[in-house]
Amino acid sequence: MTSSHAPSLSTLVRRAVAGECQLEGQRLLVAVSGGPDSMALLHALARCRDRHRLELYAHGVDHGLRPEAEQELGLAEDLASRWDVPFERTRGVLAPGGNLQARARALRHEHLERRRQQLGGAIVVTGHHADDRAETLLSRMLRGAGPRGLAVLPPRQGHFARPLLRARRQDVLLHLTRHAIPYARDPSNEDPRFLRTRLRAELLPLLEQLDPRVVQHLGDLADDLVAAGPLPAPRWLTSTGEELLLTRAQQRQLERAQRRGQRHCALRLAAGRDVVVELASGDGAEEKALASFGDARASRRA
Repeated sequence: MTSSHAPSLSTLVRRAVAGECQLEGQRLLVAVSGGPDSMALLHALARCRDRHRLELYAHGVDHGLRPEAEQELGLAEDLASRWDVPFERTRGVLAPGGNLQARARALRHEHLERRRQQLGGAIVVTGHHADDRAETLLSRMLRGAGPRGLAVLPPRQGHFARPLLRARRQDVLLHLTRHAIPYARDPSNEDPRFLRTRLRAELLPLLEQLDPRVVQHLGDLADDLVAAGPLPAPRWLTSTGEELLLTRAQQRQLERAQRRGQRHCALRLAAGRDVVVELASGDGAEEKALASFGDARASRRA
């Protein structure tokens, strides 16, 4: 009888590059922090770059939240240099508001997008793995998201790709140990004030006691919802095509406001930013709106 072994992280990354992420022959901008996920991803991509004709660059963002971040990015820079990957870092200033993690994510995306354009349109590659996807789906569910909001973290989404998505957190740690790769730990990832930390430390372990394959099941659910494509639910888009991520409760709040003939409706987005939506009267034409989302105009689309 032959025994089968779970594929290594390197194998999973190679499969993703050649398969669902469609990255062969592409220029990639790897988002790095010095943490385990991004270090394992950068190493795995560097190992298969010749085989899949990858052009690799790495970029780290210092959010200005912790003095240790500079040293952590220094570690990432040293490893990138060892693996012959050009590295850049930038430091940003967080916008005021609530939901620290959402604001930090928005800052990273801003800096990565700027660097991506400097590189002539590279694909941004992040270290999200299967556990991250399960946590994201559960957090959206707890906030009342519907099917569209649960179609989280697809393997490839425009100019974003996630080659670790079929790997578990333990696969990442095993890869780092096997190849003696140093990495940094961000203490904020263990802060119980953050919902994601409690999902990781409390809820997911409990669910895994009920079914050890729950992370895979949640990933399968996300895959099914991504494959189903956009649903005909109303969407509020800025003039640049960026979607305002509204919960079902917020959608209903806007609909009630329109039925009552209100001209304005105030909402708070997940990133802690307040939005005032100006509602137009419905006359059978496409409903228009103006949202105080910077200076961006928004429209409601079915």
